[in-house]
Amino acid sequence: MMTIITNIIATVVIIGIVGAACVYIYKEKKKGTRCIGCPNAGKCQKAMLGKECSSVDPERFKIKSDK
Repeated sequence: MMTIITNIIATVVIIGIVGAACVYIYKEKKKGTRCIGCPNAGKCQKAMLGKECSSVDPERFKIKSDK
């Protein structure tokens, strides 16, 4: 009986966290925030130029061939 209550509480907590995150993302997108997870909040060089806002440069991670 106790494990059922524990599972229900854990499920409610997880659903609450995911729900709160969804509400936060919805509100930020409604305000027009482009890069929600970005510490610069869309004021970086790429966002100002209208490019894809990403903190990872894909050129850094290209596999270099010996050809």
